[in-house]
Amino acid sequence: MAQKGVQLDGEMLSCSICLDLMKDPVTIPCGHNYCMDCIKSFWDEEDEKKIHSCPQCRKTFIPRPVLMKNTMLADLVEELKKTGLQAAPADHCYAGPEDVACDFCTGRKLKAVKSCLMCLVSYCEKHLQPHFKSPTFEKHKLVEPSKKLQENICSRHDEVMKMFCRTDQQCICYLCSTEEHKGHDTVSAAAERTERQRELELSRQKIQQRIQDREKDVKVLQQEVEAINGSADKAVEDSEKIFKELIRLMEKRSSDVKQQIRSQQETEVSRVKELQEKLEQEITELKRKDAELKQLSHTEDHTQFLHNYPSLSRLGESTDSSSINIRPLRYFEDVTAAVSELRDKLQDILRETWTNISLTVTEVDVLLSQPEPKTRAEFLKYSKEITLDPNTANTRLLLSEGNRKATLMSQQQSYSSHADRFTYWSQVLSRESLTGHCYWEVERRGEGVYVAVAYKNISRAGSSNECVFGYNDKSWALKCFKNSYTFWYKNIKTPASGPQSSRVGVYLDHRAGILSFYSVSETMTLLHRVQTTFTQPLHAGLRLHWSCGDTAELCKLI
Repeated sequence: MAQKGVQLDGEMLSCSICLDLMKDPVTIPCGHNYCMDCIKSFWDEEDEKKIHSCPQCRKTFIPRPVLMKNTMLADLVEELKKTGLQAAPADHCYAGPEDVACDFCTGRKLKAVKSCLMCLVSYCEKHLQPHFKSPTFEKHKLVEPSKKLQENICSRHDEVMKMFCRTDQQCICYLCSTEEHKGHDTVSAAAERTERQRELELSRQKIQQRIQDREKDVKVLQQEVEAINGSADKAVEDSEKIFKELIRLMEKRSSDVKQQIRSQQETEVSRVKELQEKLEQEITELKRKDAELKQLSHTEDHTQFLHNYPSLSRLGESTDSSSINIRPLRYFEDVTAAVSELRDKLQDILRETWTNISLTVTEVDVLLSQPEPKTRAEFLKYSKEITLDPNTANTRLLLSEGNRKATLMSQQQSYSSHADRFTYWSQVLSRESLTGHCYWEVERRGEGVYVAVAYKNISRAGSSNECVFGYNDKSWALKCFKNSYTFWYKNIKTPASGPQSSRVGVYLDHRAGILSFYSVSETMTLLHRVQTTFTQPLHAGLRLHWSCGDTAELCKLI
């Protein structure tokens, strides 16, 4: 077993050009090893091509590599020489079913170590030696053993195909170039190979560059996965903490209510029992007085009757009966009603906020931003059904068409008081919050309509700019007048140009921070585009500015 290992080393330390132990071994850039003189001679023949290749793997190098002696391999070769052993014996080199066999061997054939493109024959190590020793074979091209040598023979003329027809893009022999390919653009196969080799190297460069780009993309996506997982874990942890705090708060409030009820119960029961004791004492006293009067009534001595009657007939002060005017049996039922009202309000709040939470979760977009739509059909894929919130509508706005249409009225509407209502400006917000990709359209009639989006925490009360769409940092608005468009943000006016249309389209990519307004007719024309960072969910907004009877309607697209 030890000898076999040494034989393997001997084979590994042999030069594949001269098939002898390497002399002054060198390692070229692809990692293969040769005698210094062998590889120099091989590359000298390739100098005219200005492309130098490895005899084994055919990898090419530009410019010609500088050769340096591999001292480690040289030491190993010297050590092997001292053992007196040569390379692996032929017993280990017989050709198997998958190997290329030597065409010159008789009987059991050995593995071919090279194939000659000139001879179109494959040779074992022994039969290859003339190619290295005889000047006749100096220009022969040796390659790795190949089973496809016959593919280099022209089937028509039985000649080696050493030419290439660029007109027909196929390899041909010399006779083909004088017959059916006569007049075609033909070159030597070597020249075409050189040209294709350059193209190959350019293709490889492009492929390698693309590999680098894709590897960078993969790294970015891996970081995105880590960011998503980290963000999701933190959101779960924070949400659980917040809900636990809410539960603790509800339990604390439940305990407080219970304690207050029990304390009030004790107070009221004590008052009732105190009054009850007074009444019971009065009853006892009255019964005693009644017995004395009964006994006096049976007295036969008139003088004695008249003497005792005055003192017995006087009654003590009676307990105030008005204090016993019991109300209908509703003691703590009002508390239950108050708690029920709280429950209903919390359910409404939870129902509304849960919709926002659910939308925020389900519309998390962790992929690369999608390209902005170009056609109306593409925009309609993101259509969202939006309704107006009556609790936000100014009292001069009449809502109709299922709370999708707002009309400016001269008379105030009978809306109930609500903290979300715009008290001065004739504005209204949508009930639905907007995140992710959304698209909606507004049909307007009249002199002046503002089509807007705003954060929910925009101010509502009063006439300050903090309440007006487009006049603060919490809202963005396109002002649509009869003959012009202008965009407003932070009370800054930006002209917007485009064809006049009664319909305005709004596209929102919340995560990408894109807000676009379009004039919609037979075609869609961009009026204004915003690129920013949205920090909260948005709500669609409408403001009717000019005259009574003006309307704005959220179109039904779904």
